[in-house]
Amino acid sequence: MADPATDDSKYLFLENDFRNSGLAQADWAAKKMVWVPSEREGFEPASIKEEKGDQVLVELSNGQKITVNKDDIQKMNPPKFSKVEDMAALTFLNEASVLHNLRERYFSSLIYTYSGLFCVVVNPYKMLPIYSEKIIEMYKGKKRHEVPPHIYSITDNAYRNMMQDREDQSILCTGESGAGKTENTKKVIQYLAVVASSHKGKKEANPQQQAGSLAYGELEKQLLQANPILEAFGNAKTIKNDNSSRFGKFIKLNFDVTGYLVGANIDTYLLEKSRCIRQAHTERAFHIFYYMVSGAKDKMRDELLLEDFSAYRFLIEGHVEIPGQEDDEMFDETLEAMEIMGFTEEERLGMLKVVSTVLQLGNIKFEKERNSEQATMPDNTAAQKVCHLQGISVTDFTRAILTPRIKVGREVVQKAQTKQQADFAVEALAKAMYERLFRWILARVNKTLDKSKRQSASFLGILDIAGFEIFEDNSFEQLCINYTNERLQQLFNHTMFILEQEEYKREGIEWNFIDFGLDLQPCIELIERPNNPPGILALLDEECWFPKATDVSFVEKLMNTHTGHVKFSKPKQHKDKLMFTVLHYAGKVDYNAANWLTKNMDPLNDNVTALLNNSSNPFIQDLWKDADRVVGLETITKMSESSVPSSTKSKKGMFRTVGQLYKESLGKLMTTLHNTQPNFVRCIIPNHEKRAGKMDSHLVLEQLRCNGVLEGIRICRQGFPNRIVFQEFRQRYEILAASAIPKGFMDGKQACCLMVKHLDLDPNLYRIGQSKMFFRTGVLAQLEEERDLKLTVVIIAFQAQARGFLGRKAFSKRQQQLSAMKVIQRNCACYLKLKNWQWWRLFTKVKPLLQVTRQEEEMGQKEEELKAAKEAAAKTETELKEITQKHTQLMEERTQLESKLQAETELYAEAEEMRVRLEAKKQELEEVLHEMEARLEEEEEHSNALQQEKKDMEHQLQMMEAHIAEEEDARQKLQLEKVAVEGKMKKMEEDLLLMEDQNNKLQKERKLLEERMADMSSNLAEEEEKSKNLTKLKAKHESMISDLEVRMKKEEKGRQDMEKAKRKVEAELADLQEQYADLQAQLADLRALLAAKEEELQATQARLEEESNQRSAAVKRVRELESLLSDLQEDLEAEGVARGKAEAARRDLGEELNALRTELEDSLDTTAAQQELRAKREQEVAMLKKAMEEEGRSNEAQIQELRQKHSQAVEELMEQLEQAKRVRAGLEKAKQALEKESADLSADLRSLGSAKQDVEHKKKKLEGQLNELHSRFNESERQRNELTERVSKMTVELDSVTSLQNEAEGKNIKLSKDVSTLSSQLHDTQELLSEETRQKLNVSGRLRQMEEDRNGLMEQLEEESEAKRAVERQMSSLNMQLSDYKKKLDEMSGMVELLEEGKKRLQRELEAAISEYEEKASAYDKLEKSRGRLQQELEDVLMDLDSQRQLVSNLEKKQKKFDQMLAEERAVSCKFAEERDRAEGEVREKETKVLSLTRALEENQDALEDAAKTVKALRVEMEDLISSKDDVGKSVHDLEKAKRGLEAIVEEMRTQLEELEDELQVAEDAKLRLEVNSQALRAQHERELQGRDELGEEKRKQLLKQVRELESELEEERKQRGQASAGKKKLEGELKDMEDQLEATSRGRDEAIKQLRKIQGQVKDLQRELEDSRAAQKEVLVSARESERRSKAMEADIHQLHEMLAAAERARKQAETERDELAEELASNNSGKALLSEEKRRMEIKISQMEEELEEEQANMENLNDRLRKSQQLVDQLGAELAAERASSQSKEASRQQLERQNRDLKAKLQEMEGQGRSKLKSSIATLEAKLREVEEQLEIESRERQANAKNLRQKEKKLKDLTIQMEDERKQAEQYKDQVEKGNVRLKQLKHQLEEAEEEAQRMAAARRKLQRELDEASEANDVVSREVSSLRSKLRRGGGGGGEAVYGSLSPRSTGCGGGGGGIIRSFGMGGSFSRRSTIKENSVELQEEDPLSPCSPAGTPPLDHRSEVYTCYPDE
Repeated sequence: MADPATDDSKYLFLENDFRNSGLAQADWAAKKMVWVPSEREGFEPASIKEEKGDQVLVELSNGQKITVNKDDIQKMNPPKFSKVEDMAALTFLNEASVLHNLRERYFSSLIYTYSGLFCVVVNPYKMLPIYSEKIIEMYKGKKRHEVPPHIYSITDNAYRNMMQDREDQSILCTGESGAGKTENTKKVIQYLAVVASSHKGKKEANPQQQAGSLAYGELEKQLLQANPILEAFGNAKTIKNDNSSRFGKFIKLNFDVTGYLVGANIDTYLLEKSRCIRQAHTERAFHIFYYMVSGAKDKMRDELLLEDFSAYRFLIEGHVEIPGQEDDEMFDETLEAMEIMGFTEEERLGMLKVVSTVLQLGNIKFEKERNSEQATMPDNTAAQKVCHLQGISVTDFTRAILTPRIKVGREVVQKAQTKQQADFAVEALAKAMYERLFRWILARVNKTLDKSKRQSASFLGILDIAGFEIFEDNSFEQLCINYTNERLQQLFNHTMFILEQEEYKREGIEWNFIDFGLDLQPCIELIERPNNPPGILALLDEECWFPKATDVSFVEKLMNTHTGHVKFSKPKQHKDKLMFTVLHYAGKVDYNAANWLTKNMDPLNDNVTALLNNSSNPFIQDLWKDADRVVGLETITKMSESSVPSSTKSKKGMFRTVGQLYKESLGKLMTTLHNTQPNFVRCIIPNHEKRAGKMDSHLVLEQLRCNGVLEGIRICRQGFPNRIVFQEFRQRYEILAASAIPKGFMDGKQACCLMVKHLDLDPNLYRIGQSKMFFRTGVLAQLEEERDLKLTVVIIAFQAQARGFLGRKAFSKRQQQLSAMKVIQRNCACYLKLKNWQWWRLFTKVKPLLQVTRQEEEMGQKEEELKAAKEAAAKTETELKEITQKHTQLMEERTQLESKLQAETELYAEAEEMRVRLEAKKQELEEVLHEMEARLEEEEEHSNALQQEKKDMEHQLQMMEAHIAEEEDARQKLQLEKVAVEGKMKKMEEDLLLMEDQNNKLQKERKLLEERMADMSSNLAEEEEKSKNLTKLKAKHESMISDLEVRMKKEEKGRQDMEKAKRKVEAELADLQEQYADLQAQLADLRALLAAKEEELQATQARLEEESNQRSAAVKRVRELESLLSDLQEDLEAEGVARGKAEAARRDLGEELNALRTELEDSLDTTAAQQELRAKREQEVAMLKKAMEEEGRSNEAQIQELRQKHSQAVEELMEQLEQAKRVRAGLEKAKQALEKESADLSADLRSLGSAKQDVEHKKKKLEGQLNELHSRFNESERQRNELTERVSKMTVELDSVTSLQNEAEGKNIKLSKDVSTLSSQLHDTQELLSEETRQKLNVSGRLRQMEEDRNGLMEQLEEESEAKRAVERQMSSLNMQLSDYKKKLDEMSGMVELLEEGKKRLQRELEAAISEYEEKASAYDKLEKSRGRLQQELEDVLMDLDSQRQLVSNLEKKQKKFDQMLAEERAVSCKFAEERDRAEGEVREKETKVLSLTRALEENQDALEDAAKTVKALRVEMEDLISSKDDVGKSVHDLEKAKRGLEAIVEEMRTQLEELEDELQVAEDAKLRLEVNSQALRAQHERELQGRDELGEEKRKQLLKQVRELESELEEERKQRGQASAGKKKLEGELKDMEDQLEATSRGRDEAIKQLRKIQGQVKDLQRELEDSRAAQKEVLVSARESERRSKAMEADIHQLHEMLAAAERARKQAETERDELAEELASNNSGKALLSEEKRRMEIKISQMEEELEEEQANMENLNDRLRKSQQLVDQLGAELAAERASSQSKEASRQQLERQNRDLKAKLQEMEGQGRSKLKSSIATLEAKLREVEEQLEIESRERQANAKNLRQKEKKLKDLTIQMEDERKQAEQYKDQVEKGNVRLKQLKHQLEEAEEEAQRMAAARRKLQRELDEASEANDVVSREVSSLRSKLRRGGGGGGEAVYGSLSPRSTGCGGGGGGIIRSFGMGGSFSRRSTIKENSVELQEEDPLSPCSPAGTPPLDHRSEVYTCYPDE
């Protein structure tokens, strides 16, 4: 044993003198000491004084004598066993001795004590110095008996067992709360972090380090720092413990094969999250709350919005301090631990924000409203803090808490919450938030601890979980904790008791069973059993899904289900209906089931979770990323309100309850523990006062009984805990009995028996089992000591031998050195003697000369040696190469072996996993078996007790034994039946669960379908309303759509005719394709026939000819398809050209119509009534246009339907084509002729294309006929009635469509009702629903298309009429071609007959060829070679042909794709046409606006004329004054002359200017007021849209009223602008403040230039306007026009045109009256009328220029599509124009400066006029500037709209480019296919040429045959036989007809027998898809040819007969 340290010895080691105290031993022996029960101490020592029967008189230590029952006395151990380290060594093992031993050791500060195989720890409630690094080094690598008891010893033994046995280990620290489980877990981790650190060796010690400083690596440091984080967030102060873990954890430490720590993982169980919102008296919430509030400083405190402890409602007791602990210091340590674990600053701050949010949630207070139960939040300060910390909106959060949105049925409603509901929602949110934070921290810690790249080989798990809890009020959490401890206690029982005893029984060892009374299975089943009957958790889950279920109903159901259960009862002292009692192994526990349903479901406010999921803080989003899995308010509402059970059962399976999740996690934990070797640590709490040195005996005894410590000690004492297998025992301890085992093989058991006999062990100390040996405690330790002694002797002897060997070797080396030294000395002496002798000198000089004569010999020898060396080098080089080759081979083999080894290791790993699973299953089955055997033994004991009560013991004993035997047999049978029934029940339960899950899924899908049906029905109702409105509009406007109806009818007829012609052409094309398919099928038949004649050369030639024909046909077919493709493309291009022409014609027509309209307006009178009539007519025209658009859309819908019908017909024809392919017809002969005709057809099609182009040219000439538009207009009036009838028909069709929609809706409703009963037809129902949805969408799409495509139909009217005539011509030509094709088909039938004759001729030539082959063998060999070559080439050709067929099929697919693309292109072109129409509509609107502007200008001009009369003289002088300007007037001298004459006029104008100034000020105020109102209304409108309130409609009406008011005010502004412009023109020459006016105009020009940068499409127009703006009058007119345009645009945006038009009309009338009044006022000033008339003429000229510019703008809009392609050039032009505009602005700035100078000169002369007109002019100018700014803003808005339009056009242009690129790719692919086809034709021509050569060779052979005819006499017999066979074949072939048959041949080869060669011939098939099989049959046209005659032997001449070994093959042609 290690030497104890001086300072730590008293906490680990016993004092030796106390153990050997003789005085204590004598005192114990003299007094007969025993233990007697005591109420205060549990047991007290006493001495026996007297025994009286069953009573004993004892004397206590205080001298008191009492009498006790003899059975209550427990014996006392001798004093030498006091404070024993392992209580299993006690002589008397009873409760009193165990308690006394623990108490003595505890009072001596020895807290660790062994109890058999596990360790008992008593909490010392103080820190002991027994955990330093010195202590760790002392326990490292030491066995259990070598060191004192310690948690380090348990850990080290588990670690060593893991390393040696490669078995996973677990350390289970269990006990009550406060017993020290968490601290011991930390010590285990600390020890392993030092021992298994990867930064130093496992067994190396660093003596230089100090005792307190532990050296850890990065992973070990992080592992130790994980505990402070988890303790801060998961531990709290309770009554029993200051640092109680409020969660269970299982820490799994992973180690590699070398024992180094490579990672860790932590799993937690059952966090007590309710502690964060409420705590008991003197208890605390989780530590982190107090750490954060105390430790957060300065900036962090402000960021977290922290307050004092007393400000938080959730911290009920305020700041509860823990003795010896400072919260602020712990906060710093926690942050440091987070930093070490790798938490970022953002993560740490996010965690603390969540903690602060939990505290702030408690401060949210709700109050109840006076008149209702609804909750309100009077003060939202806390809510604002919560939302700030979480990154969500306060308004949304408040709404989600007080009025959350709940889905009821199909609708989503806002339900007001009561105060209780709101409080509960906030508390649930706080708990859920903290729980998610804790789970996130755990995942983050695991991520940090699992970063190692080394592979884990095994693990050591540490379980730290809460012990048994029995409180006054036990809830759902206590049930889960106690259930966990039941399972862990059961594991302990099975490990320590059941498995031990079963091991003894399996090994056949004599063993008396020790009964352990705590059978835990009934209690566990009471809690967890799923059914029959269901347990507590199962019933709780079931109640959670029942509607209107309550906690009372749950308890009632629990009472009804488990009334008779032995572990369940109703508490008698409690009258509460929610109380029930469970009898655990630790005692009875009364549970209160209040709120259990809510706790099990753990509901949350899903509105708030959705907000948190969308938080602006990424950390909060990550916490709530699975917010969709929570139990929301909807489920709770259904539970409380619903009365139909199925309404909530449909949701079953969507989420898991808390009980289910905990049960599942506990099951995984128990599985893991069962697969490990457990090491138990029992923690004992000595007292509840947390005082050191005090032990409550009753408390400790209760824990010892509940923990099973006493029974474990007894089993360990009586059992054999140490066991070892025979082989290992023999291998390890054979050294102790080496002589006992003889040499040779011996069984392990026999060897072990001999070894034990030799060792003279006591038989009571060991047992020999079937596979291993068992020893009592201490025996193996003794054997190990003896083995160590023996090994010491052996090692000493070995060392002695080694040292002797080394000594002898050194001695011999020294002897050799001595002899060498003697020789050297002797030679040196001889040399010294001879060196002066003359003869020696002569000898030394002559000796070298003797070698000269032998020099040549030496050279020869050297050369020979050199050659030998070279040969040796060459050999070594070759050997080296061989070795390297072998090395490479070996390396390759090694790699292969490594790969195999890797595969084997993987298989081994899989097998190992399977073994582990099987072992787990085995253990489970063994557990069940042990339980049943235990029950059986209980029954046997009961029967024995009954036998003892019988009178006749012997007789009754025999009868009971027989009865027991019978019962045993019956029990085994029943057990087997029970196992079978349980298996069936489990399967049925699993099936039932699967069915329930499926039912739930179906219910969910049904609900989704119902919701979709509701949405669809609502959408359908909306569509119906829209359709009704459309029909009403049609009915109103039927009288206005005369000529357009006629044209549409004509166009529709033309379109129908064109579609008919197109269908005919497509049908003919389909017929041609069918014929082509039939020809292909018949070609396959002919190939099958020709394949049967493979051996014949001429048959092969015919076969090649047919294949070449087929190849050419395929090529022609490809060309035909290409021609069709090109025709379709040409048609598409022609259609596009025609559409463009029609658009141009329509534009011309529109221009003419506008011209007519302008003329009509000019001709009309200018009275108000006529203007109203004109407006009405314009409205009627607009309505007419709308009706025309609707009619066009209806026509387009009909066209779409026709297209769909056409596609369906094409699909049906394709199906018929597939069927026709299987029909064989005799059209093979007509193939070539048909190909020629198809080529002719393609030529005809080309000619048709050219004719079509001619027609297009003619159509261009017809564009000049548009002048006939007026005559057509008159004709359209007559045809109006017909169009009205057509519209009525279209309305009927629309009604039918709506009826179809109603029918579809009815079907949907019916299907939704039948879903529950027709779940098997769910798929069909979904298809029907989707089909009806598509129909509805199609109907709605048709309605939209009817509106959009009217203009397109109008444009295509004339084009379609021409196309119809062209298609009719094409149809007639195609009909003629079809008749020609029929004629050619007849000719093909004749060709078939010719082919049949050719086949017969080939048979005859076959006979001749056979005779030729027999006559001449040499020629046959050549032909055989050529035949093989040709066969190969034929196979290549067939492969090429197959590839060509594949190419043809691909081309057909490409054709289909092209058709689809063509349809898409048409759709895109339609969209472009619609956009063009919209643009043209805008142009027309602008034209109408221009007309209105011209009218307004005329009115203004009249006013200007009146004003000009008054200022005529002023104008003359002004023109003389400022002659340098273009628009101002005359010079200054003239103004001086006329100044005095104009003073009177200025006075009058001053009054007018004052009035205008007041009016403009009013207009400005109104404008500002309207802007503010519009902004307020817009914000209000957005809020209403977000809230989806029902008041939206009323607010929209208010908004419309405000807009109408805005329009009226705009009209007033327009009127005032006209007045101001008149005043400005009138006073323009008089104003002295011209500088201000010019500055205003320059600012307006600059703003216009800025706007020009944004407007690309309107730059030129705006440039013209800016150039004309030099004159102030022109600029005002332009601004008026722009403002008018913008006002009209606003009217179009608001869908109230009629009301606004009426308002505009009223405003216009008012403006006219005001204008008349102003004209009357100015009538007096008539002196300058002539000058104003001239000004009026100039203005008219400018107006005409403006109209020309508008026409140019219209032309630009019409050419919009052309300008799309030139957009880039326009950008460059615009840049240049912008530069020019900048130059012009600079020039204008210079002119402005010049005008300023001139005005400064005028100031001195116009002082009197300045005083009179300054105020009025300033107001009028300010008003005009405001209006100019408004116009500029409107211009900017319009520019943005134009930019959006330009962007859309660019997107369309990009799409067009993509489509053109795709078309180019398709065209390139078609060209590649053409090239491939041409190459195939060249290849076929080459093959034809080769076949012609082979035919010539055959002809030459025929000539040679005739020459050798006379040599065939000798082979006449063989020829006769061959002729008979051929004739029989010919007759059978004729009977079989032209179809494919089954032929059986013998080989006709001359080498088919022994005379000519061996081997039978095999017939090959080269047909399409042909296949062979032996002895098989064919369904149709099968002919079997078999040999009937016996085979003749070989003739002398070598003519071979048919080989009897020939094989029979069958050819299957394609059907």
